[in-house]
Amino acid sequence: MDIRLKTNAKEVEAALKKKGKDVNQSLKRALSITAQQGINIIEDRTESGVGFKGGAFKGYSEKYAKFRAKKGRGKNVDLQFTGRMLGSMTSKADRKKATIFFTRAEEAKKAAMNNKTRPFFGFNEQEERQLAKVFFRYIK
Repeated sequence: MDIRLKTNAKEVEAALKKKGKDVNQSLKRALSITAQQGINIIEDRTESGVGFKGGAFKGYSEKYAKFRAKKGRGKNVDLQFTGRMLGSMTSKADRKKATIFFTRAEEAKKAAMNNKTRPFFGFNEQEERQLAKVFFRYIK
């Protein structure tokens, strides 16, 4: 997932000049920190059982709920059985963009399947504003 923030380019440029730092390094650092905060948002929201479009996740099927209970897992729909899927989420950034992705193909496939029935991999408008604040905090 690419993080795309709507910003005023002139405002960003002015902030960078004011700070007096290398533009490329400042952008890369700010985008990297913003992407990590994006991962934190996704993990926290998912652990609470809420999708990025709002509302609680669709419940587990009766069969899967019984399987989870047999393995000692709760009924809370948090998309975590072993923790590997969300644990494999990471990010990379350059001076133009930041990307959040899964490091292991198996976990990326799992995430894609989960995201179809329980959308978790994305940001709502409020979260985008929060990420924009993080970006500007570290660029200014």
